Amino acid sequence: MPAITVHTFVAAPIELCFDLSRSIDLHTISTKHTGERAVAGVTAGLIELGETVTWKAKHLGVWQHLTSKITEYNRPYYFVDEMVHGAFKRFRHEQCFKEMEGGTLMLKVFDYTSPLGILGSIVDKSFLESYMTRLLTKRDKVIKQYAESGKWERVLGIDKVVQG
Repeated sequence: MPAITVHTFVAAPIELCFDLSRSIDLHTISTKHTGERAVAGVTAGLIELGETVTWKAKHLGVWQHLTSKITEYNRPYYFVDEMVHGAFKRFRHEQCFKEMEGGTLMLKVFDYTSPLGILGSIVDKSFLESYMTRLLTKRDKVIKQYAESGKWERVLGIDKVVQG
């Protein structure tokens, strides 16, 4: 079961990075190339503890539905989303945030198990792990771009980010 780790430094406050990371709207923007959209549960705004979102997206040429739930939450330091239903056997996506001089370090760990046993392991090593790494890295680049450029106001609104 692979675990993918992505580190991204963002020259922005921790609260902003945290909120952009849980924004359904920015998630949709960052995965535009997959046609990803929220179709059930929380479909816009910021997802909170105990809430679910169901995504419809085309990954690896196949339209899929995936439902995840926020199972742990401590704003602005971390939250965890875990798969409830979807193509993986299971996944746990930990998103941690640490204040640093000049900004925030985002640490994302995507720990998953593919279905199909040994065949799933072969698929992981052949292409799935690298595909997921690229997808997660692209998402963090979009979060960084929105946080550092002021574009975040289009997604969150000026009054949505509350310090502390």
